Amino acid sequence: MRWFVIWALAALPVWADGEKPGVFDYYVLSLSWSPNWCTLEGDARGSPQCDAEFGWTMHGLWPQYHRGYPSYCRSLERPPSRGMTSDMADIMGTPGLAWHQWNKHGTCTGLTPEEYYALSREAYGRVVRPPAFRKLDKPVRLPAAVVEQAFLVANPGIEPDGLTVTCRDGYIQEVRVCLSRDLAPVPCGRDVVRDCALKDAVLQPVE
Repeated sequence: MRWFVIWALAALPVWADGEKPGVFDYYVLSLSWSPNWCTLEGDARGSPQCDAEFGWTMHGLWPQYHRGYPSYCRSLERPPSRGMTSDMADIMGTPGLAWHQWNKHGTCTGLTPEEYYALSREAYGRVVRPPAFRKLDKPVRLPAAVVEQAFLVANPGIEPDGLTVTCRDGYIQEVRVCLSRDLAPVPCGRDVVRDCALKDAVLQPVE
């Protein structure tokens, strides 16, 4: 019986909080279209993000394996201060999201909170966000491929296999860009590519 218990425990999956910080292959920079997030979720939450004129906000910078990803790693670093998370709200929408991203993803980078947030800001700044989307004055329906193409045109260093557009409930949700540990564009792993095939995805205007 004892050996059966040992075998059963050994067969259990290794949960993310047992993974070693700093061991990963590349990053995924996730950009969220704030007006759509507010329509789907943020307004109901009363998020202060939805009171501001945000366009593409940074959802997060995620360490990624070639297959799968680590999360909630056991970092020895001290958690970020309120000041650090507040300083990220200008590109992430809220301090709460900045805290969550550190807790789930930043702990797996092997970086300090200061380094992780600085790298996140640098990654966000390296990807040109097409300004045309901020000029919308009413909701539009468009193929998700149009959003992808706009990002590729604005960022000629990114290849089509290094970027993916996701949708949720008929809305454009996120643009995800794959970057090396040095923030150079790289191909996305197969499990990251979730290209939205909608021909009439909704894009809400910045208000």
